[in-house]
Amino acid sequence: MSPYCRIHAVCTANVAPMDIDGRRIMSGIAKTAVSHSALPARIAVGKLGLAGDEQADPTVHGGLAKAVYAYPQEHYPFWEDACRRHGAALPLPLPPGALGENLLISGLLEGDVWVGDLIRFPDCLLRVSEARQPCFKFQARMGFRLAPKLMAQSGHCGFYLAVETPGTLGAGDEGALEPGPRRQDLPGLFRLRMRGR
Repeated sequence: MSPYCRIHAVCTANVAPMDIDGRRIMSGIAKTAVSHSALPARIAVGKLGLAGDEQADPTVHGGLAKAVYAYPQEHYPFWEDACRRHGAALPLPLPPGALGENLLISGLLEGDVWVGDLIRFPDCLLRVSEARQPCFKFQARMGFRLAPKLMAQSGHCGFYLAVETPGTLGAGDEGALEPGPRRQDLPGLFRLRMRGR
């Protein structure tokens, strides 16, 4: 049986200004759940991502290759502990969307997926395309300077998904992993990207 994941929340955001080191920067990282256990709504997903979700800089999130960002719920305790230790102002426990993800999932970690793998949900098909890289907006969102370093060291990066077959997604959906060509594992790609920086 193929490994599977479960969606706990579908999250979106409008682009809004953030004050970062005295500069006003536009970002869509502050996502909130629009479909969760108490609100299992169906959210349309097209080739460029979820309905109602905006990205300020499609070179880092958005476009065909990075239409949807998934993050494992299993890593939330790690970040909650880090927020406590570093005095971050985010609410605890962290709400869905806290790490800028569109899909808060469980069951699939970075080490389980390879670039090109497919995740088949009941009403759409997504393809693993890239590892997320931490940036200055992630640091600002988390509220402490060591956040990007902790992501780099832990490998808790989550992964971007391209939309192979548009449809809808909702909290409670389960997706089955279908192996792709298996030429590049996601943790290896993440380490390669981080070395390049």
